[in-house]
Amino acid sequence: MDTSRIVAEFPAPSFRGAQEQALCDIRAAFEAGNDVVLVRAPTGSGKSLLARAIAGCARRDGEDAPSLPTGAYYTTPQVSQLDDVAGDDLLEDLNVIRGKSNYSCILPGDTSTPVNRAPCARERGFNCPVTHRCPYFADRATASNGPIAAMTLAYFMQTAGSEVFGERDVVVIDEAHGLAEWAEMYATIELSPTTVPVWSSHQPPDINEVSDVEPYAETLIDACSRRQEELRGRVELNESETEERDRLAELIRDLGWFLEDLGDPESPTVWVADQSERGTREDPRGGTVQIKPLDPARYLHHTVWNRGTKFALLSATMLDKNAFCRGAGLDPGTVAMVDVDHTFPVENRLLYDVTQGKMTYEHRGETLPKVARTIVRLMAKHDDEKGLIHAHSYAIAERLFELLDEFGVADRIRRHDSENRDAALSGWKREGDPDVFISVKMEEALDLRDDLCRWQVLCKAPYPNTSDSRVARRLEDGQWGWYYRAALRTVIQACGRVVRAPDDYGATYLADRSLLDLFERARTDMPPWFEEQVDRIVDPELPPFDPTRALGDADRTNRGRRRSNAARNIDDHPLSDVWGDG
Repeated sequence: MDTSRIVAEFPAPSFRGAQEQALCDIRAAFEAGNDVVLVRAPTGSGKSLLARAIAGCARRDGEDAPSLPTGAYYTTPQVSQLDDVAGDDLLEDLNVIRGKSNYSCILPGDTSTPVNRAPCARERGFNCPVTHRCPYFADRATASNGPIAAMTLAYFMQTAGSEVFGERDVVVIDEAHGLAEWAEMYATIELSPTTVPVWSSHQPPDINEVSDVEPYAETLIDACSRRQEELRGRVELNESETEERDRLAELIRDLGWFLEDLGDPESPTVWVADQSERGTREDPRGGTVQIKPLDPARYLHHTVWNRGTKFALLSATMLDKNAFCRGAGLDPGTVAMVDVDHTFPVENRLLYDVTQGKMTYEHRGETLPKVARTIVRLMAKHDDEKGLIHAHSYAIAERLFELLDEFGVADRIRRHDSENRDAALSGWKREGDPDVFISVKMEEALDLRDDLCRWQVLCKAPYPNTSDSRVARRLEDGQWGWYYRAALRTVIQACGRVVRAPDDYGATYLADRSLLDLFERARTDMPPWFEEQVDRIVDPELPPFDPTRALGDADRTNRGRRRSNAARNIDDHPLSDVWGDG
């Protein structure tokens, strides 16, 4: 890695904010002998541009011994972030590669078939006449041979051990704050009717602890291997059989990894297991088993840390260096933290206290109607500006919409479900009228600059779900610091959705009293620029509760009614196949 190139490799024609100083600090951190540099860069600091400059420092072909790795990886857990990179002219030399399911076959008769279900995947010994023009293999060749390969973190981890994407000199991970949690998610094994092809003949026994899973996993591997051999013996498979073959291979691999790790007395990974209630005819998924790792340092070692020589991890919410290193399996002695200054005026990103009580489950029935009334008042205050409601869960979102409907303001409300979230979000962003969007799990990777959104509400402190066995195990072990940091990280991410540039502005309203408690408990983990926001929390002046004023003029109400109806029936729209998740 030649860090002397870092400023020259910056892709923009000029610097803004603290970018040049950040590059100098990053260079100094690497030159001090650190293998990993954590870059805590707030929203709007241009993390992707900083990432490109770091990647440009990677060793090049011919600069050193041929045996040493060259080139760089850029990876991010967020698909939308990779989309932004692919569409940014300043980052055009990042060679983007996606999973096979994102590409369509180009053979006649199969142009609507994804590459992972194309004839080359279905027929044994198939010799594709257009491999050289296949969009997937063309992008893969470009990415594997180019100096900077860009991909999602999921694809990056899945290609660990492949000859195509081997070790490189530099690995840059954007939005890396949840790396350990993403690894836990990717390493989680679900055993259910949809993931276990032999489920009907090999349903699980009662699972009370992870040791109960071991003999069942061995049985599944044997049964899946027999079915796999049967499919492999066929000359041609149909699409469903191809999908089954791939699921079998993935399941055998994952269960093999689990059993190997579980039996390794030196592995730092702790495994836990959950099982849902037994299934019924109406709910055949009952009995589903999830096998989950805690702090999967060994998994990260194989899928990430073995893939490069030097690493840069960027995020606005890398809150505690030592805690991050523990979760990710890193030695803090070889890791440096670089803080990038926030250049957005605090006056443009203020927090407002409109708390109405606690939104914990036992208090929600009393608090949520008060929150809904407050949102009506906020709609009146921002009658000509778009707003975003972070509902935290679909249950809260549904009840909140019912309350707003009862108050008579639903014509200005947009919402989504788990199936149409991307389409509903795109439709709301595209429209120019000041509708309010109720969102679930959209605290990250959402760019609502300028008039796309001027105000937002945090309905609930986003603490991890204590019914999750991993969360429960950590709390049993007294890891309350992790619990508060996880919630604070999500809050900080959410606060960055509506202020995206130094001259942008937006208001964030806090509706759950537990958010104020969180700020006190996690204050020592706050970046200085967010602590400044917390110290400036104020009580806003709001107009009285008036649903008519919240709706605005009659013309807007009529337009809103039509849009609201369209949003509720988006799956029936003629363009739903274009807007949908695909």
